[in-house]
Amino acid sequence: MGCWRGPSTLLTCLLLLHPLPSPACPAACHCSSGNVDCSHHALLEVPWSLSTNTSILWLGYNFITVLGPRSFPPLPGLLLLSLPHNRLGLIHSQALVGLEALQELDLSHNYLTVLTPETFLPLTSLAMLNLGSNRLEELEPGVLSALPQLQTLLLQDNPWVCSCGILPLWHWLSRNREKRCFSLPEKSSLLCRFPEQLNEYPIMAFGNESFRQCQETSLSAQHYIAFLTIGPFSFMASIFFCIFMGSVTVVYHNLRREPHFWRRSHLCRGR
Repeated sequence: MGCWRGPSTLLTCLLLLHPLPSPACPAACHCSSGNVDCSHHALLEVPWSLSTNTSILWLGYNFITVLGPRSFPPLPGLLLLSLPHNRLGLIHSQALVGLEALQELDLSHNYLTVLTPETFLPLTSLAMLNLGSNRLEELEPGVLSALPQLQTLLLQDNPWVCSCGILPLWHWLSRNREKRCFSLPEKSSLLCRFPEQLNEYPIMAFGNESFRQCQETSLSAQHYIAFLTIGPFSFMASIFFCIFMGSVTVVYHNLRREPHFWRRSHLCRGR
C-alpha cells in the first residue's frame, strides 16, 4: 500500500477517501450547481445558510411577509432572485445589501404598497424588475432612477391611482419606450384603477397635456416647508402686533383723559 509511505502521503489518501464537504444547502431547499430552490416550503423568512456561490435563488410560494435589514447573507454571485406569491408587505431599505450582481428580481403577486429608492440602490446591475400583481398605487421617481441598467419593468395588475402622483411613473415610461417595458398583454393591463371615472383607462394613453395642471401647480418639498414655517410665524406675529397696537391705543386714550381729570380736580378744589 503506497499510502503508508509518509505523513503527507497518508493525509492525501485520507482526503481522497473523504472529499471536502459540498457548500451548505438549507434543509428546506434543493441545491444544484449554484441553483437553490426553496419554493413551496411554507418559509417565513429567507434561509441564512446559503452558499456564497449561489447564482439563482427561488423563494416563491412561501409565507415571507417582511424583508428586514440584510435579510440575505452576502451573495456576490447571485444573478436571479425570485420571490413571487409570498405575503411581502414591507422591504427594508437595507434588505438587498450584498446582492450587487443581481440582474433579475421577481416580486410579483405580493402585498407591496410602497417602495423606497434606497431599497434598490445596491442593485446597480438589475436589468429586469417584476412588480406585477401587488398593491401599488404610485411609484416614486427615485425608485426607477436608482436602477440605471433596468431594461424590463413589469407593472401589470396594480391599483394605480391616475392623479398627479402617477406623473413620475408616466414620465419614466414615456422616456423609455424603446426599452422592453411591456409585452403586449402587459401593456393592455397597465390600467388606472382610481378615480372611478378613469377605471380601466390605459396609463400610456395619457398625453403630456393631461398632466399640465399637475406640472403648473406642483410644489417642491422646500415650498411646503416654507409655507409650514411662514404660516405659524405670520400668525404669531399678527397676534403680537394686535396686542401692541391695542396697548398703544389704551395708553393714548389714558394720556388724553389725564389733563381733563386734573382740570376737574383743580376746579373742584377752587370751589
